[in-house]
Order: sequence, then structure tokens, then C-alpha cells
Amino acid sequence: MTQQVKRAFKYRFHPTGEQAAELSRTFGCVRLVYNKALEERTRAWYGEQRRVSYVQSSAALTEWKRTEELAFLAEVSSVPLQQALRHLQTAFGSFFAKRAKYPRFKSRKKSRQSAEYTRSGFTWRDGRLTLAKMAAPLDIRWSRPLPEGAAPTTVTVSRDAAGRWFVSLLCDDVITPAPATTAAVGIDAGLTSLVTLSTGEKIANPKHERKDRAKLARAQRELSRKAKGSNNREKARRKVARVHARITDRRRDFLHKLTTRLVRENQTVVIEDLTVRNLAKNHSLARAISDASWTELRSMLEYKCAWYGRELVVVDRWFPSSKLCGACGAIAASLPLNVRQWTCDCGTLHDRDINAARNIKAAGLAVSACGDGVRPQRESSRTGQLPAKQEALTAK
Repeated sequence: MTQQVKRAFKYRFHPTGEQAAELSRTFGCVRLVYNKALEERTRAWYGEQRRVSYVQSSAALTEWKRTEELAFLAEVSSVPLQQALRHLQTAFGSFFAKRAKYPRFKSRKKSRQSAEYTRSGFTWRDGRLTLAKMAAPLDIRWSRPLPEGAAPTTVTVSRDAAGRWFVSLLCDDVITPAPATTAAVGIDAGLTSLVTLSTGEKIANPKHERKDRAKLARAQRELSRKAKGSNNREKARRKVARVHARITDRRRDFLHKLTTRLVRENQTVVIEDLTVRNLAKNHSLARAISDASWTELRSMLEYKCAWYGRELVVVDRWFPSSKLCGACGAIAASLPLNVRQWTCDCGTLHDRDINAARNIKAAGLAVSACGDGVRPQRESSRTGQLPAKQEALTAK
């Protein structure tokens, strides 16, 4: 059964000099409006314990445009400015609902430079996109076609640290579920092998950051030698940003291909609930863990499974997948990271990663069938025996 979803299609474009100047002004105005509205809300909240609504912020924006100091806000399209206030309203809503921290001010150097246009802020005609305050359409590189008959509802223009311009078109799209299959796979994430599958296949870690580490270090050394505020320093900064962009693009492309393949081939995909933030506190492995990008891998699996009618099962983070013998159910007392193979008391020789992937798959299928969570096997404090439910799970 097909489902209709909102889907963003991102393309690179090359603006003219006038378009680049107009967009740069818009980015600056968006950032200024966001920060000024955040400042007003912060003063009202901490000074008077009073909440400021979006309507009040919008009225304040109108007053700002009438002042001599901020009259330049009227020179750019009003749509991205209003969208900045809506984003701030959403951020405060998440804060008051205790889903996020207090909103932070946007920085010119560290924050993403972007502007969002709704339907009233752009024209879409014959496959050509023209933004407000611009006379000519954007020169977009159509790397892939939009869905047939689709028209964008929201357009987001952005510029990354490497100076590349992108436009993201949010459109309605129809997703057709993949053909049903009975296959299931357990996935064990790692560093030597990015993922190990319960089928026994190991997919090597591309280590994109490690491959470009020498080039990145050289570019960073050149940047450190340049005088602050000079044009040469800006050129060197762009060079560093291009190396980072190359690493990011290659990593994302690899993860997209890998996750698409896993979702298409399997009806049930089982993964571990890893706390990447805590794992990255290990200073010896932090760089390698960040390069592996397990969080992005899980995010891709989540939305692709939802799109194509697959089931994603997440096993509890405390489940002893590596130390659990897949043959007899015994748990090894200790298993250091440098031990890649181990032999159970029952005589079974295990490859650490393959055994973990198979245990993850078995636990995930049990969760899918019984609807219960998978917790680590613990002895009862009174009897010293495994609880009956956990004994049954071990037997399975």
C-alpha cells in the first residue's frame, strides 16, 4: 500500500553575483532577527517570568523595520524573517515541554547559513525556481528528477562552510513499499568492520576521515599560519572546509547505499541501542567512532524502514550480545575489546562480531514475536537463578 510523505530534494546551484549578494544579506537578516527575538524573549522570561508568543514577536519585527537602525530589514524578503520567528517559537515550545535545552544564539561563523521560503516567497513555473526579490531563476544542477507533477511547498536555501550553495525543495511524494520478504538480519556495529551481519558478512569500515587525515592536517597547518582577518586566512579556511565536506559527502553516500541495500533485502532489521555520546567519551576511540557515524546509520535505517514497510527492532543496550554464546546460552565472564575470537566452555569457537550479530538477530525476533523488551540476563537476588522469562529467552 502506497503512502504519501513529505520529502526534501536537495540540489546544488550556482547563483549570479546579484543573487549571491541578495542571499547573503538575507542570511544576515535572518540571523539578526532570530537573535534579537531570542534576546527579547530571554529578557521577558528571566526578568518578568513572561512568555512571548510568535504573534508578539512578529509585531515587534514590524516595529524594528520602522526604526532607522534596522530599516534595512525591509530590503529583503519578509518570508524568511517570519520563518526564523516560527523556528524560534518551535525551539521554545520544545524547551518548555522539556524536550530540548534553552535556545542558543546563532553565530555567523559556527551556525548554518540558511533561509526558508514558503509558497508566498518563491515562484515555481515550468521547472524553474525564482525566489522573492530576484529577477532571474536559480541555476540549479538537477542531479535527479523531482517526482512527476510535484511542486515544492517549502524552499530552503543554504551555503555551507566550503562556500557551496544548495537549495532544498520540500515536495509531496508517493512511496511504494518494497516487495515483502521473509529475510531478517541482525546488525552489529563496529570499527574494524563498520557492520557485521548475522549472515556472516562483514562490511569493511571505509574510514573516510582517516584516509584524508594527512590532507586535513596539512590544510589546518596552513590555516594556522595565516594572519587573522586576512584574505589568505579566508582562503585557507575554505580549503579546510572543502576537505571536511569531501569526507562528509563520501561518508553519507556510503551509508545511503548500505542502508538502502539492507532495507530492500530484509523484512526485519535488528540493531543495538548504542549510546554513541557515552562511547565517544573514550578518548582513544572517539575519533574513530565519530568517523563511523553510527547515529546517522541508525537514523537512515529508521526512516527507510518506515518508508518501505519494513520492521526495525532495537535491542536493549545492556543485552550481552558479544559475551553470550549463541550455542548454549552461557555468558562469558569477561571479553576485552582486543579479543576478536573466543571459545565457550561448551567448545564452540566464536567470531566475536558474527556471534554478536546472530545474538542480536535472535533477540530482535523474540521481541518482534512476543512484544517484550530484551534486558541483560541477571541472576535473581534471592535464588541466584535466572528468572523464568530470561531462561526461556536463553533457550530460544
